[in-house]
This record gives sequence, structure tokens and C-alpha cells, in this order.
Amino acid sequence: MVGSILCGLWLDYTKTYKMTTLIVYFLSFLGMIVFTFTLNLDNIVLVFFTAGALGFFMTGYLPLGFEFGVEITYPESEGTSSGLLNAFSQLFGIIFTLIQGQLTHRSPLIGNLFLCAWISLGILLTAFIKSDLKRHNVNMGAEKNRLQALPTNCPEDCSPGEKTNGDNLETSVSFSRETSL
Repeated sequence: MVGSILCGLWLDYTKTYKMTTLIVYFLSFLGMIVFTFTLNLDNIVLVFFTAGALGFFMTGYLPLGFEFGVEITYPESEGTSSGLLNAFSQLFGIIFTLIQGQLTHRSPLIGNLFLCAWISLGILLTAFIKSDLKRHNVNMGAEKNRLQALPTNCPEDCSPGEKTNGDNLETSVSFSRETSL
């Protein structure tokens, strides 16, 4: 939990989505490698320490992955992108658990190296993601331009240009009643 909180706070502070995601992903990979090769050292304190470090970075990756996913899929809703990420992480978690269980019967080393290989593939794929922070850019543009909502009703003495602020407005249907603070 500490990893999730700290990584989330760091991301809110820096807004370096891709770099932070890659660093934490790489540290998760290193943690998995170290954990894999400390299991047979007969030092339970070392195994617990490496497992804790691995858990710190792997759980720290969760908010980073969700936030980065929301950023790059904007204007798709946060619920949709987060829901899909969560659903697929659960699906792959089940599949990888079943496969690793079969591999671990042969050797725990093989099962853990299987996970290391997939983590390294994830790092590689993440490195190729275009870091276009769509939601962040829209939010920054709104703050910089101090955009304001136009009144729905204009007094009768307003000219047509003042009613629409010079832009052609189209009506839209929205079922969302959500507000933000």
C-alpha cells in the first residue's frame, strides 16, 4: 500500500507519467529478478526483504498504470479505461497464475523466470507507447485560457456574435451528472 500511495503522490506532483511508469516497472523487474535468485539462499530475512521490495514496486505500479492509461485514452471516460485495464489485469493474472503453477511444479526458478520474461516484455511495450498526455493538456489549456461557460440565456439586446462568443455551438446530449471539485 505504501508503494501505491507514494507513487501516486509522486505522479500528481511531477506529471511525468511515462518516465515514472517505466522506472517503477523496471524496478519491479529488478525486484522480481532479485527475489527469484534469493529464494534458494536459505536466508528467510533476505527473502522477506526482497519480497517486500518487490511488493512495494509492483503495487506502486498500479496507480501509475491506471493514470497513464486514462491520460492516453482521453477523451474516453476514466471509468471505461480503468475498467478495461482492471478486467484485463484480472484475466491475465488468472492465466499467469495457472501457467506459473504448472511451471513451479517443475522448478520455482522456471516459474519466476516466466514472470520475469513477461515483465520485460511489458517494459518494452510501455517504452513504445506514445506519451501524449491528452487529459493533462486539455486541463492545462482550460486553466491557462480561463475558459468559462457561456450563459444559456442572453438578454434580448445581445447581438448574435455575443450570444455564441463568435463560435458555432451545437447541442449535445449528455447523461453525465458528475461534477469535480
